[in-house]
Amino acid sequence: MNPVNYLYLAALLFTIGATGVLVRRNAIVVFMCVELMLNACNLAFVTFSRMHGNLDGQIIAFFTMVVAAAEVVVGLAIIVSLFRTRHSASVDDASLMKL
Repeated sequence: MNPVNYLYLAALLFTIGATGVLVRRNAIVVFMCVELMLNACNLAFVTFSRMHGNLDGQIIAFFTMVVAAAEVVVGLAIIVSLFRTRHSASVDDASLMKL
């Protein structure tokens, strides 16, 4: 399979994720769309790494996955806290958590 096809797929996944972040109001859906965007970036990194014949893109993708795992922990904790206080997972209610 041509590596350009993987780049098209990465661009499509990133576009779907960006659209989901901009359009949706549910915090869990927005969170999943951000993860989709990170996976699209990882696919592009690995594809460029494969095209150039080095491991730099794969190393960057690995570190991106580590950061995404930390983001999952913090993001889900914020979503659970928001749901416990407001009984809603809407991002419009997140501004009400300010002190």
